[in-house]
Amino acid sequence: MSQTEKIPFEEALKRLQHIVEQMEDEQLDLETSVSLYEEGVTLSKQCAAYLESVKLRIEKVNQPD
Repeated sequence: MSQTEKIPFEEALKRLQHIVEQMEDEQLDLETSVSLYEEGVTLSKQCAAYLESVKLRIEKVNQPD
């Protein structure tokens, strides 16, 4: 996944879970660990932004007329 590529929220969460599982493997070399960490941070930020946008949509719907 490139740094700017957006993927669906659910797919991003699955990928994050897979990254965590990989990073728990003590056999990873440092470069691989850093690359996975970078990807995880990018996905985490993407998920947080998506959740924030959903929160704003819900708040807008719930506003009194």
